[in-house]
Amino acid sequence: MKKQQLWSPVPPSEEALSSTAPFACDTMPLELWLQFILLPRLQYLLDKGLALPETSAVAPMAELVWQEMDQYNPLVSLLRQLDKQLSGREQ
Repeated sequence: MKKQQLWSPVPPSEEALSSTAPFACDTMPLELWLQFILLPRLQYLLDKGLALPETSAVAPMAELVWQEMDQYNPLVSLLRQLDKQLSGREQ
């Protein structure tokens, strides 16, 4: 995300972070959700030795959001790999 200049040095507001909408789509762009919600949650689960989610479908959302932005294709590809690893199946 840093290579794609999608990494933010400024976190979203507490209000934005408390969104209950899928991908917090009502309060922040997808890249902020990845950086400040998904990645920290996965890291927390790993650090605590807790079970990771059994399914994941982040890549389809990324494909939709970034469909006209070919420069993000490498990131979408990584998200497909994450989905595959978490879901244990092809996406």
